[in-house]
Amino acid sequence: MRLTIREATADDLPQVLALYAQPGLDDGQVLDIEQARAIHAQFAHYPSYRLFVACDGLVPDRVLGSYALLVMHNLAHLGTPSAIAEDVVVDAGCRGQGIGRQMMDHAIAQAGAAGCYKLALSSNRRRERAHAFYESLGFERHGYSFVIDTAFS
Repeated sequence: MRLTIREATADDLPQVLALYAQPGLDDGQVLDIEQARAIHAQFAHYPSYRLFVACDGLVPDRVLGSYALLVMHNLAHLGTPSAIAEDVVVDAGCRGQGIGRQMMDHAIAQAGAAGCYKLALSSNRRRERAHAFYESLGFERHGYSFVIDTAFS
């Protein structure tokens, strides 16, 4: 499938939220559009945090996938930056058509152009098909990922 991958605009947010609402991702629990716009506007305050969308090459306003990319500057690793891909999602009806592969190729190229020594991502332990997909792209399981719930209910 021919895609255009570009930085998302506020106009893309309703379609991005719809992707996140899919079962197995946020299961319908997503921000309202005003909250999403406010958070998206905050991305501009980071030195290099961007939301990308993958759009249908024939219908350029149709968002088929999305991911966020953060390039972090480091004091370790001789100051070489690293990158994190986050919130990777493809429309359920379009999976298996190469959209995720093209988005990850784009993320790898963006990280490389920024001089990053690595591109990392995390995936829920239950998403075994996603793990196989990432491994097919050359990602390797590395170390452990630790999380702590910081919500104070």
